[in-house]
Amino acid sequence: MKRILYDELLKWKKIPNRKPLLLQGARQVGKTYLITVFGQKEYSDTVYLNFEQEPEIGTLFAGSLNPENLIENISLYIGRKITPNNLLIIFDEIQVSEEAISSLKYFYEQAPEYHIIAAGSLLGVSVGKQKSFPVGKVNFMTMNPMNFAEYLMAFDEELLLEKLTKIKTVEPLSEVLHNKLLSHFKMYLFLGGMPEVVQNYLDNRDVVVARTLQNEILESYSRDFSKYTVKSQTIKTSEVWNSIPYQLAKENKKFKYSDVRKRARASMFEQTIEWLKKAGLIYLAYNVNTSKIPLFGYADRTKFKVYLIDTGILGAMLNISSDIILKGSELFSEYNGAFIENYVASELTSLGNKELFYWTSRSDAEVDFLIQLQNKIFPVEVKSGTSRNLKSLRSYANRYNPEFIIRVSPRNFIKDKDFINIPLYAVFNLHNLISIL
Repeated sequence: MKRILYDELLKWKKIPNRKPLLLQGARQVGKTYLITVFGQKEYSDTVYLNFEQEPEIGTLFAGSLNPENLIENISLYIGRKITPNNLLIIFDEIQVSEEAISSLKYFYEQAPEYHIIAAGSLLGVSVGKQKSFPVGKVNFMTMNPMNFAEYLMAFDEELLLEKLTKIKTVEPLSEVLHNKLLSHFKMYLFLGGMPEVVQNYLDNRDVVVARTLQNEILESYSRDFSKYTVKSQTIKTSEVWNSIPYQLAKENKKFKYSDVRKRARASMFEQTIEWLKKAGLIYLAYNVNTSKIPLFGYADRTKFKVYLIDTGILGAMLNISSDIILKGSELFSEYNGAFIENYVASELTSLGNKELFYWTSRSDAEVDFLIQLQNKIFPVEVKSGTSRNLKSLRSYANRYNPEFIIRVSPRNFIKDKDFINIPLYAVFNLHNLISIL
């Protein structure tokens, strides 16, 4: 399946002074598939080492980290001579070996002729813990689940995708195209963006099998909780993780520690939240009550919402039955619009927003997301239904006078003076749409 990050890998390959690349991302988002296909297509030779599947590989890095010695050891291990000519070396699940992570520094400094991509499902956690991490000696990329644009490509809907990405003016699509995109979108909410789940559904068209795969992914995450944390932390991680669907189903989705465990305080679970964030399993949206640039400078880090990595995973945790896909707008409004808001958070993250923010007034107004783009701030409200209520957006507009106020909803494209409605299926193109307003 086509992944947008492939083009970024091509750019990395062409950088004259490239560094070893660390590809981060949660388990099952498609890292291994992407980099192995990249190696097959863009290089004449690939060496693939998986530190989790073959733990003995770590012993090759137990002594000297001199690249010449390492290449010799790896050559002996795989049974063939390694030369740097049009070769890609892949270190997969590298978080298992701190020494392998440290070696990247020496490859950059002493053997830059070798193209190296290191990937890991818990690299974010390892980076924070390891004292000898090669700061400044590696390039970083982050891989997320498939966004809706990649989902359309997987379903051979390139023409529909092209229609959305080449919009020049904000005006309604024909009703037949709008409804077709909404139909795809509802299926995407159920399946999510985990490549294995999407590919299996493409091959078999069986939502029961898709749900089974989602549950298996959830189980793999649970195993990671116990494998990469101490026992006391494992319990806390599971508690926080399992509380997230309930927290999203509330009318007020602000994360509350007391909803994890009665009378719990931040000191009990804040390290757990940080672990899940670094593991790539959750996204945080921080509260701001003063909308000024830069948003991160006005964020209240003690007030935030927590979103799951993927709507399909959220549906599996909530055990949402597949028949809801056929029930029109019910999937949109289910659990107080939890799916829709989580979906938008995922799409905004895939656009490169490293942090998310939402705004609340001192009264009762709340805008779900604030987007900082081109040194401007745009308020974005998410609606799971077709309501025309703009109370919170107007409250924000009266205070900060933004150039545009944006609502994301199941409705078609609408532009009316300073108000823009963007269909849910077009959030992946939000930045481009803002640029043409």
